[in-house]
Amino acid sequence: MLERMKYLVQKLNEYSDSYYFSDRPQVSDAEFDALMDELIALEAETGTVLENSPTRSVGSRAVSEFKPHTHLARLWSLDKVRSEGELRDWAARCRRFHAGNDELELLLEYKFDGLTINLTYDGGELVQAATRGNGITGEGILAQASTIKSIPKRVPYKGKFEVRGECYMRLSVLEELNRGGDEQLKNARNAAAGAIRNLDPKITASRRLDCACYNIGYIEGRRFETRREMYDFMRENGLPMSDFVFYGSIDEVVNELDRVLERRNELDFLIDGLVIKLNDLRLFEEMGYTDKFPRGEIAYKFPAEELVTEILDITWEVGRTGKLTPLAHLEPVDFAGVTVKKATLNNFDDITRKNVGIGSHVLVRRSNDVIPEILKSVDEHAPIRPVSIPEHCPACGARVERRGVHAFCTNSLSCTPQIVGRLEHFASRNAMDIEGFSEKTALLLVDSIGLTTIPQLYELDESSFAGLAGFGEKRVSNLLEAIEKSKDCALDAFIFALGIPNVGSKTAKDLASAFGSFEAVRAAKEQELLAIPDVGEIVASSIVDFFADEHIRSQIDRLLENGVRPREAESKRQNDFVSGKTFVVTGTLERMGRKQIEDLIASFGGKAAGSVSKKTDYVVAGESAGSKLDKAKELGIRVLSEKEFFELIGE
Repeated sequence: MLERMKYLVQKLNEYSDSYYFSDRPQVSDAEFDALMDELIALEAETGTVLENSPTRSVGSRAVSEFKPHTHLARLWSLDKVRSEGELRDWAARCRRFHAGNDELELLLEYKFDGLTINLTYDGGELVQAATRGNGITGEGILAQASTIKSIPKRVPYKGKFEVRGECYMRLSVLEELNRGGDEQLKNARNAAAGAIRNLDPKITASRRLDCACYNIGYIEGRRFETRREMYDFMRENGLPMSDFVFYGSIDEVVNELDRVLERRNELDFLIDGLVIKLNDLRLFEEMGYTDKFPRGEIAYKFPAEELVTEILDITWEVGRTGKLTPLAHLEPVDFAGVTVKKATLNNFDDITRKNVGIGSHVLVRRSNDVIPEILKSVDEHAPIRPVSIPEHCPACGARVERRGVHAFCTNSLSCTPQIVGRLEHFASRNAMDIEGFSEKTALLLVDSIGLTTIPQLYELDESSFAGLAGFGEKRVSNLLEAIEKSKDCALDAFIFALGIPNVGSKTAKDLASAFGSFEAVRAAKEQELLAIPDVGEIVASSIVDFFADEHIRSQIDRLLENGVRPREAESKRQNDFVSGKTFVVTGTLERMGRKQIEDLIASFGGKAAGSVSKKTDYVVAGESAGSKLDKAKELGIRVLSEKEFFELIGE
């Protein structure tokens, strides 16, 4: 069961990164949701949540080319329902929190299929725009957002506030651009995401994006009792909004859902569902949040679309771990204007179970994705051209061996896709954070310069790039400077960068905190590792086996000889006042931001919660604290000013 959970966590994180980080979805919403539901059920059954489980997080990593921006208020994801019955169950849960006898008023609006954007206004000016990122930290994209005509550069309200919206491209604009331009954009969502994440604002402007705002997460000097009041404020300040916002009871909302489904294909933009929210913001705050979702709003996902097409070919793609993943190439099929040509099959067992091969006619399901899910073969016979696991790696020709349900290339030393993948992982933001280093850069270094190992990165000089197309003096200088800078790295980042099987960034942090130095980590015995919370037998065994490998040891030694110096981890500070207690931080604070105070609480062994409950020990309240402050007073929870908090922790 634990092995299945590990597999689900790995795949879901991989799919999530592809969707949010690379804008290249690998699976359909339906397949992703099914795997997520299975993981949630297994976590509930076992009582175990793995350290890098996607149920712990929101969204995905931020794009490395832009500067990070910390949101003033966290941006949450949404839980989802797929049927009227599930929606009514959610409404009933909301009703149980409701103290009065009157009917709950709900709000219904479109769930735009675009890219989330968070706008910051201060003094009446647009001062920042950012992607969602992981919900806490995104990427600053002010220059790109400023090219979107519907986003106002100035607003009447002078207080500081953040407003969340969705950037999208109209289908009519997509059609016009494809008709008149050299570049053919595949679909509206990826066109919008690519425009927002393009470093050149001129590209963003050329895509003629729109924006629809739908929530104010943070505001100074104002409180909203209802969504109606919030939306009135947004309209008064000229913020772009959807022309469809419906208010009503659960029965009225359900009826309106059916009407939206009927007119969905008439819209000039993509929507992948609808969002239902509580109108009463006080009740919304009282219901609180899970680790990932607010309880007072929900996404209703549309039924998936299904079509039949033919598999033209099945190829095997090689990843950084050497795993071979089958990829189905389809006879192009059109889903509401989106042409789909590929679908990922999980493994050889998936191919066998679905009875597919080259030439098979298959039922394909799409739920507002680019890459669909293959459900099954519709042929009554076995595949005419069945496929089998290749005996040799399609990338390097080395022997392929099967391990469980997966197949692996045995050549970890010179198989190009593996080397490229390892280099990209090593240089990524959560690892060595080598600025400007991408998959394309890694491929050039492997193909043109002949890199075969990671330590060779630190042996490059100007002469290594002589005559290499695309590497001018400035680019070479910047890259070498970034590589040199990465030598001074945090211990947890270095551990994560090494790519130890089953060790994500969270476990890397735990290892750094527990052992303090890299030498202590690499010398750790299995029993010492098992003493760390959340490190089980599989993870501990993976770490011990990794550092016992002679080839890996020699590569690590070479990295250290080349000047890579992981810094020793800072010892955890102790604070008797904070340790073991639960805090809620709310309102506008002066000494440091809300997120920084929450991080400080965590560093002292306390817990920073998102909502006030009977389990809350203290509320740290700044200006305009709002409903959380009211809730604390109602429950008799001690409220601290920012000054009192810092006095009590002795800082």
